[in-house]
Amino acid sequence: MEELDLSRFNAGIDLALEAKELAESGGQGPIPGVRSGTEEEDGITITRLDILDEQGSRALGKMIGHYVTFEVPDLRKQDTGLQDRLATRFAQEFASFLERIGVDKNANILIVGLGNWNVTPDALGPLVVENALVTRHFFELMPDQVAPGYRCVSAVAPGVLGITGIESSEIVQGIVDRSKPDLVIAIDALASKALERVNTTIQIADTGIHPGSGIGNKRKGLTKDILGIPVVAIGVPTVVYASTIVNNTIELMKKHIQAQNGNTDHIFGLINQMPENERLQLVREALGPLGYDLLVTPKEIDQFIEDIANIVASGLNAALHEAVDKSNVAAYTH
Repeated sequence: MEELDLSRFNAGIDLALEAKELAESGGQGPIPGVRSGTEEEDGITITRLDILDEQGSRALGKMIGHYVTFEVPDLRKQDTGLQDRLATRFAQEFASFLERIGVDKNANILIVGLGNWNVTPDALGPLVVENALVTRHFFELMPDQVAPGYRCVSAVAPGVLGITGIESSEIVQGIVDRSKPDLVIAIDALASKALERVNTTIQIADTGIHPGSGIGNKRKGLTKDILGIPVVAIGVPTVVYASTIVNNTIELMKKHIQAQNGNTDHIFGLINQMPENERLQLVREALGPLGYDLLVTPKEIDQFIEDIANIVASGLNAALHEAVDKSNVAAYTH
């Protein structure tokens, strides 16, 4: 049987987990070249997904590499206990992730907060940078006074092309050339294909990042090939497309009608028989040419973005500095 390349359906989908779900929705079963496992604890679901070869990369439309996704559906309830548990779990998982990809415990780190600080759904990166525990200036100016358990960390929010007139990757490349970090951690807002994942999901990946890719902006990326050093990406979906909402609404309507009389064929006809990936593509083709495939974010985005930025920042601080207790990240949350 001829192998199906499903990557064309994945445009605008930033989460590798969602790309896998979309590919599997065609009824093809397990995807060759892709390995994944899931665990759940205290309302936090962690999925570790590895794209092993070119076959898996083509099927998902994602680069070969390691992906870890945290799903926390109740995060929108602003439960501080859950936020603290997530920050702690994120710190532990991120530290393990760095060890897994071979990053030395004493490696110098540059945190890059991508995004536009003037646009709330895109302000995740700059907000994380504000709360990052940076130490490079101490190592440069007074290295003999730096306490054990801290590593050299610097951070920058380079802004966006529309503000600076310079590609973010060019700014970061200049900083990398001068400051010589061993690893870049790039943080950016993403787009999701599922409403329930907006502001409730965190993805870690060792494949780098392409600023603006989730909203269709083709920008020069931050990758190992471009910067010459490894790049770990952290992303949180903060927006969805209108086409995603329409597609999700069709699915919810089908489930509602099925609960009433069990038969949806007489209402949805051929749409009822279409795999999810094909239905989503059809909706995009209908909305796109009219300019109606808008980007949508929840009205509570101001509080959501601040909460998730604090979680990521406090988790990063604990993961990068051994002096910060990874079992009690809450004590270091701003």
